[in-house]
Amino acid sequence: MSCGKDALIFLWEKIESILFPPLCYICGKRGKNILCERCNRKLEKLAKYKIEQHDAEIDYFSYHIYLFDYTGNIRKLLLDFKFHDKAYLCEIFVKFLLKNKKIGGFLKNYDIIIPVPIHKKRQKERGYNQSLLIASKWEKEETRISVEDNILLKTKHTKPQSTLSREERIENAKQVYEIQNAEKIKEKDIILLDDIYTTGSTVRECAKILKENGARSIVVVTIAKD
Repeated sequence: MSCGKDALIFLWEKIESILFPPLCYICGKRGKNILCERCNRKLEKLAKYKIEQHDAEIDYFSYHIYLFDYTGNIRKLLLDFKFHDKAYLCEIFVKFLLKNKKIGGFLKNYDIIIPVPIHKKRQKERGYNQSLLIASKWEKEETRISVEDNILLKTKHTKPQSTLSREERIENAKQVYEIQNAEKIKEKDIILLDDIYTTGSTVRECAKILKENGARSIVVVTIAKD
């Protein structure tokens, strides 16, 4: 019975793929993947793969790695992913994150990935934490490194950073994060993952509390920089 059911599911998936082939998310062209080859090549040309050094004494993290500038199609993809219930778009971001050998080599000695948390009320409204989705997909594709989402918590429900000025963002991010299970980060080299870097206020506060609780070093990884 089980084999027969599996065969029917497989057959239906085949029929569905023929009748309703995937559409490229950017241009709408029918194809086999979420992006057609033409749009994928366009994004490849936009990719920056930047590794910027920071002063850990000031920012609490030593490097910021980002894949794209926050403009054009990248901005649209991230906004749809974050605010318009398009969770599956994380596949695009992780694909670009994993394909760059320079970044892969740079991150190979880090111990764990910690996604920037959002408040539980915001997560209920949105349906998911976008940074955790990216981190989980990354972990699935690159099993060498693990995701820890039970260490850094956001305990205060604040205004969305995207609605605030630079000065307001700095104040809005202060004293809203807490650490639990601090023993998991003692003397660890940590990848702090977020979707967009604007002023750095959010990742700076997160990095600060991680360092104060024993993290050895921190690299911030984001999909885009504004």
